[in-house]
Amino acid sequence: MMSSNKNNSFKPLAAAALAAVLLAACGTTPPAQFYTLAAAPAAGMQPAQGAPIFIEMLPVTVPERLARPQVVVRSDAARIDVLEQDRWSSPFNNELRDALAAGVAGRLGAIDISRSGRPPDQVSYRIAVELRDLDAVRNGQVQAGFGWTVTRSDDRKTAVCRLSVAEPVAGGAVGDVVVATQKVVARAAEAIAGNVRALQSGQAARCEG
Repeated sequence: MMSSNKNNSFKPLAAAALAAVLLAACGTTPPAQFYTLAAAPAAGMQPAQGAPIFIEMLPVTVPERLARPQVVVRSDAARIDVLEQDRWSSPFNNELRDALAAGVAGRLGAIDISRSGRPPDQVSYRIAVELRDLDAVRNGQVQAGFGWTVTRSDDRKTAVCRLSVAEPVAGGAVGDVVVATQKVVARAAEAIAGNVRALQSGQAARCEG
């Protein structure tokens, strides 16, 4: 009789434990997905030739709402969504600085001295970028506005430009938003590289718009 009572009392406890495990499993947060703005090398990237070009990409200023590791998308005219489980591999402002530095350096065959310092008696180009705005919409487009200055270290000649750019988002996935954002950044890198080329050759810098 004692054994039967123990078995009967064990069954509710086992059922309760199983229910707790199932509830915990249902409430498990899916793992975070991490993305980068650094696009794979593409056509237009130049190997270093002749005398090296040195660039210094300063930290990029971004709107406060974007200075975070989470991907931010616009859901309607008045609301944005901060995606906790979809994150950049570093805070967005750092991702943007690194992607622009790599994009400009790759297009010029240049050396990025942002973290190492300029060699003595070498001309460098100091680049300060501000991301004025960026809106990303799933199944829509990524729109961005950039402003920047490029300054030669020897004669202090400076190019000052702005660029407004938009790229379509191919679908509703966060990865589609990331790819469109990479293209926006690539267009900014191309325009900045053009300014460096102009200053290097002594010409007036041209702004795309």
